[in-house]
Amino acid sequence: MSKTPRSLALAAGLMLASSALQPIAAATCADVTFSDSVTVGGSELALNGLGIREATVLEVEVYVAALYLPQKSGDADAILGASQPWQLDLHFVRSVTASEMKDAFEDGFQNAGADVSTLQPKIDQLTGMFTDFEEGQVVSFTSVPATGVEVAVDGTAKGTIAGDDFAKALLGIWLGPEPPNDDLKSGLLGGACE
Repeated sequence: MSKTPRSLALAAGLMLASSALQPIAAATCADVTFSDSVTVGGSELALNGLGIREATVLEVEVYVAALYLPQKSGDADAILGASQPWQLDLHFVRSVTASEMKDAFEDGFQNAGADVSTLQPKIDQLTGMFTDFEEGQVVSFTSVPATGVEVAVDGTAKGTIAGDDFAKALLGIWLGPEPPNDDLKSGLLGGACE
């Protein structure tokens, strides 16, 4: 028995409706779920990778990080050398004080090999935006070349720090020669999140 145009149209409509009900693609690490893409300045960025920040010799999990780029890459030097938008989200899985964050970021800039003497006013501007972070909060760093890095907490903008040099140094905390932990860097570059 052949199908009528009406039955074909109905079947097509049902297929479209069922595809619209499919969940938005996402990736999960340590029970934290991130979208597979974000939009920055009208451009869609793809999830490059996820990693867990562990602290102390006890390997206490602090946050899960997600890196978004215009095109996926496993080459840290190429990512740091490119003039392109990016976004890094930190989803806290434990509470952290503003003081702990400030210390961690100051150490991170040093370990990334940043010219801290030149960047110190911008580093101070960044750490001045930090408050105590509770489990479940998300801090986002969104970089747009020639504009700066916007800092947001749970989607609320806290300010923008100008300078491509600052953006590169900031991302270098995670992708530079001495990341907070090697598994975090590997995960952000597309490796397993562990």
